[in-house]
Amino acid sequence: MNELFLSELKSVDKDLLQKLVLLEEHIFADSGQVPDQTAASLDSLETIISQCVAVVNEIESPVEKAEALLNELYFQHLFIDRYQTRWPISAYSVAKGLNQRAMSPIVKAALVKEIIIACGFEIDLVFIPNKIMMRLCCDEQYAIIFDAVTGESLDWTELDIRLDDLDGDPGEQDLKAIDDNVALVEHLSALKNTLIREQVFDKALTCVDVILSLTPDDPLQRRDRGFLLHQLDCFKVAVDDYRYFVEQCPKDPAAKILKIQLEKIDVGNNILH
Repeated sequence: MNELFLSELKSVDKDLLQKLVLLEEHIFADSGQVPDQTAASLDSLETIISQCVAVVNEIESPVEKAEALLNELYFQHLFIDRYQTRWPISAYSVAKGLNQRAMSPIVKAALVKEIIIACGFEIDLVFIPNKIMMRLCCDEQYAIIFDAVTGESLDWTELDIRLDDLDGDPGEQDLKAIDDNVALVEHLSALKNTLIREQVFDKALTCVDVILSLTPDDPLQRRDRGFLLHQLDCFKVAVDDYRYFVEQCPKDPAAKILKIQLEKIDVGNNILH
């Protein structure tokens, strides 16, 4: 793994959107997409920002300003969408997703965050069971928590119900902003699954390698890396990842199947020797 790339990906000086662009360039480096072309295709983002700023500048109340901003973004600029069971690969591209208005959840969250910050608000990503959502701070006392994909906000009753699913005392729950790494792993995991479905195994393997650089020795990611190495005819290397997964997650149904297969391999090796 390129150390310069990893240091930039983990840098506190880069925001989530910049990191997603870095990831895109890294994963699809051999697809002929030049970084300058990526930047040029994001020109529409500046147009959206300027129009949203013009709308909110006409309003005094922070709450009304925030509501008008979300309305402008999701309805006037067609950011409103619904969840899909399968996002296309293009939805994980920052520029293509924006221009086609078909953005995967984390890509859209990063773009929405960029726009809302440019309009003078504080906004971050928070985990509300069972998904990552956005918290737009209108002032010191009021915030809007909404779904980046649909633009739908949670009322306080629904928020309390969701927070009941978190560990600890619900009355003491403090919604902390999630780290960029959490969002990046979420994005990479979803992109990896899409690439596997499309049988683009080499790029899916790149996704797993980056994930394991951010969350070392995650047994599920090691299992997936083993599967991808297996698909790419690197079975001897895949065996180590399979064994790690079986050792770390012995009760997982997939681990039980893999354990039987690995035992057969060991028996076969003993006979050959």
